[in-house]
Amino acid sequence: MEFAISDDLLGTFVPILVYWLYSGLYVFLGSFDRLENYRLHSKTDEDEKNLVSKTTVVKGVILQQFFQAIVSVLLFKVTGNDTGSVNQHSSLLVLARQFVIAMLVMDTWQYFIHRYMHQNKFLYRHIHALHHRLVVPYAFGALYNHPIEGLLNDTIGGALSFLLSGMSPRVSIFFFSFATIKTVDDHCGLWLPGNFFQVFFKNNTAYHDIHHQLYGSKYNFAQPFFVMWDRILGTYMPYSLEKRAG
Repeated sequence: MEFAISDDLLGTFVPILVYWLYSGLYVFLGSFDRLENYRLHSKTDEDEKNLVSKTTVVKGVILQQFFQAIVSVLLFKVTGNDTGSVNQHSSLLVLARQFVIAMLVMDTWQYFIHRYMHQNKFLYRHIHALHHRLVVPYAFGALYNHPIEGLLNDTIGGALSFLLSGMSPRVSIFFFSFATIKTVDDHCGLWLPGNFFQVFFKNNTAYHDIHHQLYGSKYNFAQPFFVMWDRILGTYMPYSLEKRAG
């Protein structure tokens, strides 16, 4: 008897696996002293300036991914999208359209939720401030959020991207894996030569790092793909890369 894993389950758990594998790659790369010059902040700053332990961060991310998995399974069951709805002749065009729509929906939703959590003092103090305990972001801290923020910002944003783009569970495996890699990369803290995301996306690890600093906390709310809403609404702060002393 053949054993097959459904697209629903793959769409739920592959992005979680990708999260830990990709962030683990950055942890491995960050262990090399020769890459110290490619850090946006020094290793000492990462250890001393952050206001939360890495053990707590891991626990927080796992908790968020647990809730995301539950919502994802329920969403796939309710929608019951047909994985064979894209014909062979139009598949590439349809997939590209779905990816672009999903990216725009996710960016739009997350920008306004993210910005409101900064503007509302209660929400910032009791919910969003948890993520900003990472003054010096690192890869596996990308999804370290308060569970309520994880639900409102990431989980609902992902669900809307899935629904409004019309993608199937099979396509969502690739989209959410891509979105996961992009989000991890935005928090990796390493500026490596030739990094695809840092070359082709203005919204990258240096751009988002500004937002985690005190001087940039009212800017660069956009995530994870584009910077359009920051530019349109006047919250755009460009970055420049400078060598640290020594």
